[in-house]
Amino acid sequence: MPGFLEQLLQGVNSASRIVTSSYVFSTKTILLLKDLATGGSGSRNIPVRLREAFEELGATYIKLGQFIASAPSLFPEEIVTEMQKCLDSVRPLSFSEIQKVLKKELGRNYQNLFQSIDPVPMASASIAQVHSAVTKDGLDVVIKVQRPDIEGALGADLNLLFLASKLFEVFVPGLNKSGLSEMVGMFQSSILEEIDFIKEANNCEEFERYLLSSGETRARVPKIYRELSTKRVLVMEKFYGAPIIDETSLRKFSKDPSKTLSDALEIWFSTLSKSGFFHADVHAGNLMILRDGTVGFIDFGIVGRISSKVWEGLMIFLEGLALNRTDRIASGLVRMDGTAKGVDEKKLAKDLETVFDQMSKMVLDIQMGELDALDERKMNAILFEFRDISDRNGLKIPKEFGLLVKQILYFDRYIKSFAPELDLIRDREKFIR
Repeated sequence: MPGFLEQLLQGVNSASRIVTSSYVFSTKTILLLKDLATGGSGSRNIPVRLREAFEELGATYIKLGQFIASAPSLFPEEIVTEMQKCLDSVRPLSFSEIQKVLKKELGRNYQNLFQSIDPVPMASASIAQVHSAVTKDGLDVVIKVQRPDIEGALGADLNLLFLASKLFEVFVPGLNKSGLSEMVGMFQSSILEEIDFIKEANNCEEFERYLLSSGETRARVPKIYRELSTKRVLVMEKFYGAPIIDETSLRKFSKDPSKTLSDALEIWFSTLSKSGFFHADVHAGNLMILRDGTVGFIDFGIVGRISSKVWEGLMIFLEGLALNRTDRIASGLVRMDGTAKGVDEKKLAKDLETVFDQMSKMVLDIQMGELDALDERKMNAILFEFRDISDRNGLKIPKEFGLLVKQILYFDRYIKSFAPELDLIRDREKFIR
């Protein structure tokens, strides 16, 4: 009977979630009608009301808002702009709620596993909350605790979103070829990966195995404490240091900031070129300079894996970017698609000229020291233009392509702060051992 009861409970929760979602959206619709009735601009307020509904509904919809913000070619500009405000930072859970999850996951006597757990969170996001702690053996750790019932809510929300996308493609003119349901499917698989902390632990240890096998001592990842971790609780070593782009800390912990950044880049590129595995979310908060001067890679919730063909294509693509040659960029994109047949590379290169000019300008501005040139919205627009042009020319570009290009441009921006003599795209071969 437990199986039946569990399924029944999931069904009730799903139905309840659908009712809640409908109520929130209908409330926002009423507010829009009120805006119109009082002489306000309903069309101008639609993006705001939609973003408010997403934030009120929590994790899935906050992530969806961020996804919309990163997909400017699929959604209206005013909605994309408003969704930039969907921050993955929410009201912290009370410590009593965190304790309930720990009790359920680690056992009734979980307190015996720790000397102390700081009740004040280090960070609170839509999916999980992070607390500092000390194990019973006196080790400093951080505990990443999934929000209660997040998996059930995500399941109901994602199923509803996928069904809605299918219905839109059937009934809304012009959407049947938009790939909307495919994009929702990608969003679904991405967020489901993110809520499985066992997979995150596996990703972290996979990166660590590469570091060990290659004798790499310039970088570290947090040790995972498997005996204290579950799918919903992740306990790992606490790193002491600062974001690698914090100039004061970088110069405090490193005698040669330029070399430290170069080392981080070389390690990331080396892992990618030799194993096809890469950390796909190396923003400033996930790349640290530790007190001993080594580089710390943290948060492996989002990773990527590529084939040798994608790697070869990426190198050709970067060569084209460095040499201002759209023919090489076109060749690189064709190489990435192992199934491509009969693609007219000259036509593809011609179609790419406009978007190539946009990317070249962004890269040049970064290299000239204009660090704000890497605007997330512009970058996403460029990447989706690449995808659309490729689609029209019969190419299927792997989803990892966008992740790779973004990470490379983020690194290029980092090194311009402390190592302006380095040029990642031009000197890419230097970072591949």
